[in-house]
Amino acid sequence: MPSSLPRPLSDLPIRRLTRDDLIACADLSEDRGWPRDEERWALLLAAGTGYGIDDPDSKGLMASCVVISYGPDMAAVGMLLVAGRHARRGIGRYVMQRVIEAAGGTPLSLHATSAGRPLYEELGFIPVGRAVRLLGPFRPTAASGSQPPGESAVVVRSASAQDLRALVQLDSTVFGLDRTHLLTRLPTFAGHMRVAEQDGELIGYVALSPSAENHAVGPLIARDAAVAKRLLASLAEVTDRPWRVDVDARHEELLDWLEACGLRPSMGTTLMTLGGRQHGDWSRYFAPLSLATG
Repeated sequence: MPSSLPRPLSDLPIRRLTRDDLIACADLSEDRGWPRDEERWALLLAAGTGYGIDDPDSKGLMASCVVISYGPDMAAVGMLLVAGRHARRGIGRYVMQRVIEAAGGTPLSLHATSAGRPLYEELGFIPVGRAVRLLGPFRPTAASGSQPPGESAVVVRSASAQDLRALVQLDSTVFGLDRTHLLTRLPTFAGHMRVAEQDGELIGYVALSPSAENHAVGPLIARDAAVAKRLLASLAEVTDRPWRVDVDARHEELLDWLEACGLRPSMGTTLMTLGGRQHGDWSRYFAPLSLATG
């Protein structure tokens, strides 16, 4: 039975989340049907700012939200979750209004599910793109990872600490904003990272991280679809667990290829912005680290 809530909702205190809240955050994710992913929560709270409302009837959280700042030009909003027993009571709207106020005019971006999109539209967010989530075991096709004819060799290998500077530079160019504070934490979070280089130049990278029974793929940045495929095919060498990957819907060639390799679309999300625009070069940005990071 739903508990009573203060009226007005403004009487509900919102506080900053810390690493001490990881279990409560994971419990809230599980309550809403998402993977617990305590490691992912730890990364988000370390690289961003978490907001939470304590549940007055339990030791857990009533609601959560995380904001990852990329400077004055954009911040990504994610993990807006409300416990099932408190759903449909205006709490999600209340949290988002407070997040918008705290942003102080900084443009915001987020990935909206079909259920959440009406709320974000009412708050002024506009759609600027779409992502498709694919799930399933990856089974390489005969052509997976093949070298296009007439080119100097593209080398795909495990990333090393010496690649970090070039990786951050490539990422900043493609994403359009500086994500150093996020990417420097990625090697300790991801189980595997691969890079692609040609003639000594870094032209792509991908990370693979554990997530419940799956492995989550992302970020995936590559010069073109052929390099993206080679990076993904290389990951088949390090895991046989099912994959989860969110691909920009404009990359139809990669989506078709992933389906041919055994993955299946499971859901779509709408990329939305408030007060800003989509940054970067989408033609080389194939998949985010997670929907919460933009």
